Amino acid sequence: MRVTARGRRMPSLRPGVNAQGALFGATWFVNCSRRWAHQRHLSTIRRDSVNGAWHAPGIELGPFLDIPRREHGTVSNIYDAREIEKRWQAYWAEQATFHTPGPGEAGFDPSRPKYYVLDMFPYPSGDGLHVGHPMGYIGTDIIARRKRMEGYNVLHPMGYDAFGLPAEQYAITTGQHPQETTNRNIATYRRQLQMVGLSYDWERELTTSEPRYYRWTQWIFGRLFDRGLAYQAEVPVWWCEALKTVLANEEVINGRSERGDHPCERRPLKQWMLKITAYADRLVDDLDTLDWPESVKTMQREWIGRSHGAEVSFPIRGHGSGTVDVFTTRPDTIFGATFMVIAPEHALVDEITTAEQREEVQAYVRVAAAKSDLERTDLAKDKSGVFTGAYATNPLFEEGDERSRIPIWVADYVLASYGSGAIMAVPGQDQRDWEFAEKFDLPIIRTVKPGEGFEGQAYLGDGPAINSGFLDGLEVTEAKEKMIEYLTSKGLGTAKTNFRLRDWLFSRQRYWGEPFPVLHGEDGERIRVPDEELPVVLPEMDDFTPSDDGAAPLSRAPEWVSYTDAAGKQWKRETDTMPGWAGSCWYYLRFMDPSNDQEAFSAEAEKYWGQVDLYVGGMEHAVLHLLYARFWHKVLYDLGLVGSTEPFQRLFNQGMLTAFAYKDSTGRLVPADDTEEQGEKVVAKDSGEVLEQVIAKMSKSLKNVVNPDAVIEEYGCDTFRLYEMFMGPLAESKPWNPRDVPGCRRFLERVWRLFVGEDSSSSVRPQLLEPSTGEPEGDSLTLARELHKMLKRVDDSFKQYNFNTAIAGMMSFVNEANKLTHAFTRDQAELFVQALSPFAPHMGEELWARLGHQGGVSASDWPKPLEKYLAVDEFELVVQVLGKVRGKVSASKSASKEELLALARATVAEQLEGKTVVKEILVPGRLVNFVAK
Repeated sequence: MRVTARGRRMPSLRPGVNAQGALFGATWFVNCSRRWAHQRHLSTIRRDSVNGAWHAPGIELGPFLDIPRREHGTVSNIYDAREIEKRWQAYWAEQATFHTPGPGEAGFDPSRPKYYVLDMFPYPSGDGLHVGHPMGYIGTDIIARRKRMEGYNVLHPMGYDAFGLPAEQYAITTGQHPQETTNRNIATYRRQLQMVGLSYDWERELTTSEPRYYRWTQWIFGRLFDRGLAYQAEVPVWWCEALKTVLANEEVINGRSERGDHPCERRPLKQWMLKITAYADRLVDDLDTLDWPESVKTMQREWIGRSHGAEVSFPIRGHGSGTVDVFTTRPDTIFGATFMVIAPEHALVDEITTAEQREEVQAYVRVAAAKSDLERTDLAKDKSGVFTGAYATNPLFEEGDERSRIPIWVADYVLASYGSGAIMAVPGQDQRDWEFAEKFDLPIIRTVKPGEGFEGQAYLGDGPAINSGFLDGLEVTEAKEKMIEYLTSKGLGTAKTNFRLRDWLFSRQRYWGEPFPVLHGEDGERIRVPDEELPVVLPEMDDFTPSDDGAAPLSRAPEWVSYTDAAGKQWKRETDTMPGWAGSCWYYLRFMDPSNDQEAFSAEAEKYWGQVDLYVGGMEHAVLHLLYARFWHKVLYDLGLVGSTEPFQRLFNQGMLTAFAYKDSTGRLVPADDTEEQGEKVVAKDSGEVLEQVIAKMSKSLKNVVNPDAVIEEYGCDTFRLYEMFMGPLAESKPWNPRDVPGCRRFLERVWRLFVGEDSSSSVRPQLLEPSTGEPEGDSLTLARELHKMLKRVDDSFKQYNFNTAIAGMMSFVNEANKLTHAFTRDQAELFVQALSPFAPHMGEELWARLGHQGGVSASDWPKPLEKYLAVDEFELVVQVLGKVRGKVSASKSASKEELLALARATVAEQLEGKTVVKEILVPGRLVNFVAK
């Protein structure tokens, strides 16, 4: 079919309407003036009868998507962001553009390198996304799009961590089943994520609350059970009466629940535990193999808390063979132990407390039970404690030596969960002990000589031992070793490695979680549900309110609880459910093979995709989620199910997006709805107090949450993406400022004008449909240099994901190019679009198609800067007269001294007129200074 320069319309190639009613297809037309077409031999454009591509002389036009026309029939040159974005999103969905076939799938190419980039998947709350949530997602999307252009098979999936307390609390409040609210919330999240133009492989989407997923969570738990890594034990736990459930330590802050701020108390309850401590050494050692932020590694090491030292027994006076056993990392300081401290929960508290001290001790223990571990170990808090009335014997001193009799105190800065729950206190070498000793007037003895000029309290540095008998004069390391040898030889202690890490409390007395695949017999026997009977599906229940006595809601489903095996034996199902962490411990593996109904993931898929190459998420998950996932992965490695010892090779923490908020004179943050503007000031509505503007985390309570839907509707998705990245480096936290958003929109409009022009009647400026010929010269060479300088800047931005510098580079180039539009060539246009497309993918696709390409810009090559354009032969020569700058001129780097001096003289000829130059000073590559009189 012929399409003349008058603009006859080409036929529709793939017309249609998607499920949302959005137009998709590929109806394209080319319109150009008769004169323009005649000059370029484009009086006819033909369509290839074989592949459907459109051809013009020297250019492959391709089967384009539909570009809207203005009423008189010419191509629209208006930048209609939402029309363009909706059209391309519909096309991506129709074509499954970002689906990456894996092993065993049609189209899989094993010869291509793989790249697995993963976001920490979200919990789908009822509020949907605010503008802070997509920041990391946009960052990984930019990376994924570039990797595809570099020829990688890119695995970039998305799913939802859907089990958890919030959905259940909402269900209890509203009477809606948590599955209904979860599904509704997921639909909102999916719509918003797709609206942002994220290139996820939606065929791999998963939800942890779906039985087809948690079947395999239960299967992995079964492997833990079989290896003795899952067990039940009665342990002191945080119980929240308002929430009617056990909470983990990290979910309690200052004795109150993190969610809902309800009071909590310690209770001994039988709970499921996972033996993460069996992997403590490996969890520490393998951190050295990972490309993670050092701050995260440090947090994990401190949480695990591995320390080497000795366990020492201190006899309790008046209690026969009773001892207080302590673990110490500084056995060299035992000579300086002047008192002992045991945790309020320690088993010896009731046994050794004297009658005179009992009432005071019991009151103290009750107060300590309401404090969290973090609160108790806060170094800044005032030290508190109570004397038990009992004494221990320091085994290094002879009986009768007054130094051998040391008092035993109860204090909450010692935790029962660390070591033995007791310490020998050496105030001379420990600051907490020093503060405690000062407060309660206890002796202080130094055992290490402080360095010269030391004026502090407890001395923590190295030095020779003092007041330490046979250790005197030895340095700390040597003194430790000698003391351990002595303790071992005398039967007073042994060398030991200790961990702060405790086994993982894995039970919740709630409905909305994965059921445990465990059966309890009347005789106390426990077995797991056979694999072929998985999943153990949650029963349908109308009332999932926790019981007042702490019993799990599932215990009120008798038909579900009751189980009869093939032999007729009666069992009862476990009624606790797994915590919200369970499903996120292994989801990265399921993404590799999400449709497999025979196994959690195939060996072939795991072997090909291997470790996650880049894992991106917030610092709030620096310890717990990452630690738990590493633990499960190591168990799977020991089972031969995965080929690596670690799940996430590189970790990157994106910053937090904050917002403006207001603070009153007391420091209280005031919700935006409770403020009003009065001229240049913002005041509180109720009191009229002038408020201070501050930066705070976006939150519903402060009413400072910004919804991305409104931003995208007003400015477009590409503008939103660019602004999220332009605010600052991806790793840094920064405030959302709505006044800055229009600047990114104006940049895209300048890009549009650069390509389409103000009055163009064709898809792009006519010159951009002409093949570039020869090497660029003049203004085109200037643009080539600017372009490749930009490409270098874009490339460099991927090293630390400082994408703001890439966007700044693009803005700079576009400003220059719009001054020299006559010199802007097709080759330059293509390279710019390829670099822009990961950042503003909809505009990238649109311009790529308008340039006549098939297959989408995602299928093209990533542009590389060329050194020949970066190595510019010129520099700016500064010309001075008597030390003052009088001119600047471009000079060749290869110019001789004589040539530079001549160029400089010509530049300031007017200033030198009538004067005699008595000296010429040349600083190579920088300046010339004429001394004249």
